[in-house]
Amino acid sequence: MPIAIRPAAESDLPALLALYAELHVDDPVLPRSAALRTWQAIQEQVGRTILLAESDGMPVATADCATLPNLTRGARPFMLVENVVVTAALRRSGIGTALLDAVFALARDAGCYKIQLLSRASRHGAHAFYEARGFRTVAQGYRLYLD
Repeated sequence: MPIAIRPAAESDLPALLALYAELHVDDPVLPRSAALRTWQAIQEQVGRTILLAESDGMPVATADCATLPNLTRGARPFMLVENVVVTAALRRSGIGTALLDAVFALARDAGCYKIQLLSRASRHGAHAFYEARGFRTVAQGYRLYLD
């Protein structure tokens, strides 16, 4: 199955929101005006890229990548990766691997010294996938939800 991966565009918002609905099934539907405002804010951030994977022209996966400047490690930046999702019907088909390869290339091109991502503790299948792609559990993560 041929997979094309590219930076998402504003016209991809409906597809991104559909993928995010698979990731966070309890999230309320985001009104179009809020989605557009948020998209515009994302686009204004230097170093922020939302990747979109397509198979046969259909959006099938995404990853949100933020390259952050850093005053350690010789001033090399690092990348945070969030909201990684492959549509459920196509998991284990190579799309996630291709998507992460694109994430790795983006980080290397930016000169990043590391890529960091968090995954909910209950997502054992995702953890096995990330570890197969070279990620290691090397830190304890913390979150404070502000809702």
